[in-house]
Amino acid sequence: MLARKGLLPDGFLLTRLAENSAKPCRARPRPHRARFITKNGSCNVAHKNIREQGRFLQDVFTTMVDLKWQHSLLVFTSSFLCSWMLFAMAWWLLAFAHGDLEPVGPNGGPPAVPCVTQIHSFTSAFLFSIEVQVTIGFGGRMVTEECPLAITVLIVQNILGLIINAVMLGCVFMKTAQANRRAETLIFSRNAVIALRNGRPTFMFRLGDLRKSMIISATVQLQVVRKAVTSEGEVIPVSQMDIQVENPLHSNGIFLVSPLVISHTIQRGSPLYELSAQSLASEDLEVIVILEGVVETTGITMQARSSYTPDEILWGRRFVSILSEEDGRYCVDYSKFGNTVPVRMSSLSAHELDAMRGGQEPGGPGAGGQTQGWGLVRAGRGGFRRGAGGGGERSCYPSPAPQPWDGQSEKGEEEPPAVGAERKGQKKTVQLEVIGPQDEEQ
Repeated sequence: MLARKGLLPDGFLLTRLAENSAKPCRARPRPHRARFITKNGSCNVAHKNIREQGRFLQDVFTTMVDLKWQHSLLVFTSSFLCSWMLFAMAWWLLAFAHGDLEPVGPNGGPPAVPCVTQIHSFTSAFLFSIEVQVTIGFGGRMVTEECPLAITVLIVQNILGLIINAVMLGCVFMKTAQANRRAETLIFSRNAVIALRNGRPTFMFRLGDLRKSMIISATVQLQVVRKAVTSEGEVIPVSQMDIQVENPLHSNGIFLVSPLVISHTIQRGSPLYELSAQSLASEDLEVIVILEGVVETTGITMQARSSYTPDEILWGRRFVSILSEEDGRYCVDYSKFGNTVPVRMSSLSAHELDAMRGGQEPGGPGAGGQTQGWGLVRAGRGGFRRGAGGGGERSCYPSPAPQPWDGQSEKGEEEPPAVGAERKGQKKTVQLEVIGPQDEEQ
């Protein structure tokens, strides 16, 4: 169109079309991975071929609460209409049996005292049924003492109406006060990241609360769901493994007063220990996040859920800071809630990094190579990296054999003499402190 108007030459458009047709299509359809927990926290599991459907009717109240709103309102309306119609039929039959529907009494005399006044048809009986059950008295129709059976029907309808009101109103209240509605204001970052923190690869995601009312006794639980194969060859399609959340209190409890970056250090024993940047795209796993706590305003226990698939885990990135101090108070910028920045990080897995730092091959401790230490040694204000001894590097004392990176000596190896022991005629040495990550033994 632009060429016809003379704004662009014809040769330019022909050249661009030729270039576009020559370029190969780079868009590759990614395989769709099913996930157990969606981003909004609902369970993505369909239950089929359930033969014992009667179990749901044994717990009617929970079944009513679990129904969708349109179905709940349909049941709510149908229960009242059916009860009104049932008792309207009872009042009409009672009036018909007593002869209250006849315009004149027997033998052409005046009509006898009716069981219920002003009931002449089924419509008037239906109106009286509504007045009795919802306690609306217009003063036109009422039960007389002529028929004891009418008094019995009145008592039964009142009791049944109270039961229906209690059940239906209770279901509506529980649906409106469900704790999962509180989870709508709890937000999780769209992506999770893996970056170095304190020298170790760390899995991190951000969690925030939009309301000022807090979640009391909040705890965060992480699980990895993946397919596993046992040593006997049995395939477990859903294998759940817990992930320890880093917390100085050695528990999963958090104080969610502002958005927090929840982290998990990837070390020996972690389900993500073998995960690398190359294998991340081909991994079939899902990290599920579960936040539990008590709503401060209502005291109801709530649970918020989310999950992260390999496509949503970013390698070598970290979250930006969104908390600042302004005018004596802390401010949170939610526009940067999910923003990340790249950081320098190796693409190797934590297992491969530990093998390299320990001087071993990834194949295991018996793959060859000599163990080398990499922890930092701090003496006074200076710090340096401890090597295998010699080679121009400073050492605390002559060591015949290098020390492993986690600071644990092998069996049978003699410990070096204590540093800092004062002897007469010798200079006083400085006590050295070994710092660095200390992995727990399996």
